[in-house]
Amino acid sequence: MRREQVHSMEANHEFSAHELELELFQKQVSDRFHDLSAVSADDLLSIPWIRKLLDVFLSCLEEFRVILANSKELVSKPPLDRLVAEFFERSVKALDICNATRDGIEKIRLWQKHLEIVLRAFESQQRAWGEAQFRRARKGLMDLALAMLDDKDSGSVFSHRNRSFGRHNATKDHHHRRHHSSGSGSGGHSRSLSWSVSRSWSAAKQLQSIATNLTAPRANEVAATNGVAVSVFTMSSLLMFVLWVLVAAIPCQDRGLNTHFSIPRQFSWGTPMYSLHERIVEVSRKRERRNCNGLLKEIYQVERCARHMTDMVDMVQFPLTEEQKLEVENGGQELALICEAFKNGLDPLERQVSQVFRRIMNCRTEGLDFLSKSNSLE
Repeated sequence: MRREQVHSMEANHEFSAHELELELFQKQVSDRFHDLSAVSADDLLSIPWIRKLLDVFLSCLEEFRVILANSKELVSKPPLDRLVAEFFERSVKALDICNATRDGIEKIRLWQKHLEIVLRAFESQQRAWGEAQFRRARKGLMDLALAMLDDKDSGSVFSHRNRSFGRHNATKDHHHRRHHSSGSGSGGHSRSLSWSVSRSWSAAKQLQSIATNLTAPRANEVAATNGVAVSVFTMSSLLMFVLWVLVAAIPCQDRGLNTHFSIPRQFSWGTPMYSLHERIVEVSRKRERRNCNGLLKEIYQVERCARHMTDMVDMVQFPLTEEQKLEVENGGQELALICEAFKNGLDPLERQVSQVFRRIMNCRTEGLDFLSKSNSLE
């Protein structure tokens, strides 16, 4: 009896440790999303905030990987084997969005180059601006407008933006760069504008595919998996939300925010995630943000500043008045801040997206590996 009692106590201790691990994971996701949701309206969807979101995802994915490794016996049995397989399937589809996001960052870099040309045209400290500087600035602004509107092949709404910002140009940049292969069937395609997905690929459709059947586990599934099913659902929801934000914020082929996925508020992380979702949707509905290249705060700043500078260079007359010189100075300062934000933020952001890609691949490979080993032992 004593030996059986000790064995029972050890079993209960192990189960409690398992429960604690799962509870800590839920608390981590909840705490970090409450922190993310505390962002001000001015900083929401900024490059620093997107990077913070990706940090949260990477940290939670690592914790989730440990949970799966500690639940190998459960993962090889129904219903958890099916739930984990569905998560890995979503993960594969997520890789295309990582690739498209990196290509979108590359597009922003192109815009940054045009902005720097405009900025250099107005860098004269003596305020000795003449027609030559304004011609260079006008050329840079026109090239920027063409670059931001040149998205005919994507079938997106970009080409329907305000024509006062610039006319549509059908010329394509055929520069191709090296990119990750997602392994989902589209990695072998290449296209103009450096896209690493096929011409028919759609970010909106990809998101909808990932969201399909993303529902909270039933009570019997939670019981049969000792609660691990909840962790799988939590990680799947986090993956879905992060991908949705990336598509919303970064220029992407056939962007769309109308993807239907539910965020259940019965989970501790559900309320802050739902709040962020609603706030981002509200931003997208603002008149000045509709049909934009992306909801990234810095993209909006580029569009607003470029329109203002375009109006200014088109209406200016020489010699410049003091008021016009002051307007040029203020515009140049705003351009400098935007260029600085891109200079400091785009490279780290791209590295994080690449890291997300690799971590998803590693987690999936490791999970499938111990799944296959468990099955072979049966």
